[in-house]
Amino acid sequence: MKQLFTLLLLLLSVTLIAQEENSNSSEKKFAFEGSVDTYYRTNFTAPNDENHIAPGTSFADTAGFSLGMGNIIASYEKGKVGAVADLVFGPRGEAASATVLNQLFAFYNISENTKLTLGKFNTYLGYEVISPVGNFNYSTSYLFSNGPFSHTGLKADFTLSEDFSLMLGVFNQTDVTEFNPNGSYAVGAQLGYSGQYLNFLYDDAGLGFEVDYTGGFDVSDNFFLGINAAYADNDGEGFYGADLYPQYSFSDSFSLGLRGEYFQEQSEFVEDNLSVVAVTLTGSYTVEDLIIKPEFRFDSGSEDIFIDTDLMATKSLGSFVVAAIYKF
Repeated sequence: MKQLFTLLLLLLSVTLIAQEENSNSSEKKFAFEGSVDTYYRTNFTAPNDENHIAPGTSFADTAGFSLGMGNIIASYEKGKVGAVADLVFGPRGEAASATVLNQLFAFYNISENTKLTLGKFNTYLGYEVISPVGNFNYSTSYLFSNGPFSHTGLKADFTLSEDFSLMLGVFNQTDVTEFNPNGSYAVGAQLGYSGQYLNFLYDDAGLGFEVDYTGGFDVSDNFFLGINAAYADNDGEGFYGADLYPQYSFSDSFSLGLRGEYFQEQSEFVEDNLSVVAVTLTGSYTVEDLIIKPEFRFDSGSEDIFIDTDLMATKSLGSFVVAAIYKF
């Protein structure tokens, strides 16, 4: 791993030195944006009191009226360099990040086709993201919840052509984002082609190896199909699965989307590994900058991983969420 780390740093250094200066622009650009989200959640087939439960995925997991997070993003760019500070507050932000610093990084646009980024940034793997503004569904998938959230390190993004892109990076151990506690590193790569991305991450001290495909296609002007598939292994422990995200726009203000997921845990020590099938139907209604998302979700496990209203173990859970997301 240390040899891979050294080789990648050398590659990035050579790239930095080899690039030619394309502009002496000193134009200053400052941007400020963010979001606020809150929700109401209830179970149809399980208790909503002190015994309430939720699917084994990240965020949106408490009963009744609940808070998501406040997100404030400030960015500044002058010429070829800049920085981003992304702050999160509230339960969703606390679950996703060890501190209020969701992202904190500086960047250098070496040329029109090459960009270096150093600091903490959200992961490049997966279809979904931490901020609800970037997701169609309000609740999250099992693939998202079991993969990495963020990385701290150095990455280089290359625009190879109009269709192809490449990212190479070296990071601290996965989701250990404030400092490096043990001297171990992870390496990652992403190859993109026309909106389709093949992602790789190797972290022998943490997640292990993960390969991930994320993409989608415009079936028609109003119909989009998103796809995510991933496989992760760490000495026989890991997971794999696939998600489909069909979404249809009925108008400029209303869309309907479905997430269908199959997720399988794997372990060399367990003969029958847990699998889950989850179906989530989400509506999205936009009023100016406010997005209202009603959502029905059904999770079914291969084992009794949920409870019913009589507090008896059961394989399935039906639930409902309605969320309000304001972006500015």
